[in-house]
Amino acid sequence: MSDSRSTPRRPSVPKQAFDALLGGPAGDPIRRALWLDGLDRRFRPCLPPSLAAHARLANVDGGKLVFVVDAPVWRAKLRLAAPELLDVARSFGLDVQHVVVKTTVAPVAVAEPATRPPVPMSDHAREALRTALASLDVPPEPRTRRGRR
Repeated sequence: MSDSRSTPRRPSVPKQAFDALLGGPAGDPIRRALWLDGLDRRFRPCLPPSLAAHARLANVDGGKLVFVVDAPVWRAKLRLAAPELLDVARSFGLDVQHVVVKTTVAPVAVAEPATRPPVPMSDHAREALRTALASLDVPPEPRTRRGRR
């Protein structure tokens, strides 16, 4: 008998598509987008509350933080908050010197959990619901007629 041992086999469970995508070089843009989203979530509490719903971190480009806002008034307010934002970015370990603010015509979407559209109810389920609701109906008490005096 030989003492050679084979290398342990990989589990036969297939990789999830997302994990497989992140594993290759094609995952670099996705990893960057996830990193930027994480940074945006860290910046959001540091923004003034009225501004947080209208601004989003769009990029870190060299020494610049790039934010997107949905109206010129928010652009002005974000530029006023730039020194504090630079300090916060440096506390995160980013080497940035400038804040760039761009205005978009569309509202800035704040990441929220995705909601799925409701699934239409089957005929069988609809009938079962009607039956259940009908069983809850309490018949009205019979009205007694009051006699005249």
